[in-house]
Amino acid sequence: MSRLIFVNLPVKNLAKSMEFFRRLGYRFNPKFTDETAACMVVSETIYAMLLTHDKFRQFIPGGICDASKDSEVLVCLNCDNRTEVDEMIGKAVAAGGTTWKPPQDFGFMYGHSFRDLDGHIWDVHLDGPYIRQSVTPFHSSSPGSLLKPGLPEESRVNRGSKVARPDFTSYMQPTT
Repeated sequence: MSRLIFVNLPVKNLAKSMEFFRRLGYRFNPKFTDETAACMVVSETIYAMLLTHDKFRQFIPGGICDASKDSEVLVCLNCDNRTEVDEMIGKAVAAGGTTWKPPQDFGFMYGHSFRDLDGHIWDVHLDGPYIRQSVTPFHSSSPGSLLKPGLPEESRVNRGSKVARPDFTSYMQPTT
């Protein structure tokens, strides 16, 4: 079964946020867009619901995080090539966003990040073949492993496996 993901993000000015993301090349589903919410289509299975603060408060028990001061979420998007990563960051900055981290090149993965108008962090990256083969759905023919049918044995990710994998330590370290 294919699943959909809806990332709900509070925005201070819905019209400005929609224009920002349009300039990055995204479109909106009019069936789920009104003056309080906009359904941004990221892909066939991924959507970002941009919600006014009043609308967002209807779904949460506490307050809304000020994403320009504190981080509430990292939204990570995969691109097909390095040029697409750099173009997305360029469009975000041209539309009023800011870069968050400098570009990071790990050989097997390249990424760059931006903050949108409300301070939400968007990490845009290109991952190498190892990543695509290793990050697979949580199903397998054997318990305790993550194996996408049809991938070679070395693509299996077992709990406790001795398979050599790239070191993500520096990539996953928080910034100061």
